[in-house]
Amino acid sequence: MSRGKKLILLISKNGWLILQQEMNFLVQGDEDMVSGKLRAWFGLDEEDDRVVYYHYDNLLAPLASGSSRASGMIICPCSMATVAAIAHGFSSTLITRTADVMLKENKPFILVPRETPLNEIHLQNLLTLKRCGAQVVPAMPAFYHKPQTVEDIVDFMVGKILDLLGAEHKLFKRWEGYHPD
Repeated sequence: MSRGKKLILLISKNGWLILQQEMNFLVQGDEDMVSGKLRAWFGLDEEDDRVVYYHYDNLLAPLASGSSRASGMIICPCSMATVAAIAHGFSSTLITRTADVMLKENKPFILVPRETPLNEIHLQNLLTLKRCGAQVVPAMPAFYHKPQTVEDIVDFMVGKILDLLGAEHKLFKRWEGYHPD
């Protein structure tokens, strides 16, 4: 992460449950304490202010305002409940309120839907958000770069998401065309 840029994390109640179940990661405490523990988890100094956490119910956080300086938002993974709430303007959490702010301020807003298969309601809500300016990026990796590990597949998806934000990365080999031997 470049100096001056911040990564602000919002983790839903269910997101915390998934982190605990799938990654054996559980942190409790106030926002400052959780921010420090997340920094350490990412291998950063606990005082490094480039990674900040806000509780999902903190509607007084800076991100809840259109005057915030957030340059974009990624919800990954994004549940269909969150998609529905955002698509219908139901901004009851910091996550859905921040998404609302991104849409109204025309800032980059990327959703990575978690559900499969999708029913007609899911598709309609995703289409609504796409029409409002969101980028919908299903976790559908390519295989032309010949991934060898699960990490290679994840890096491809993360790279595609970062591409939409215009962020430089070297997470995957880009397509250079077909060159038969």
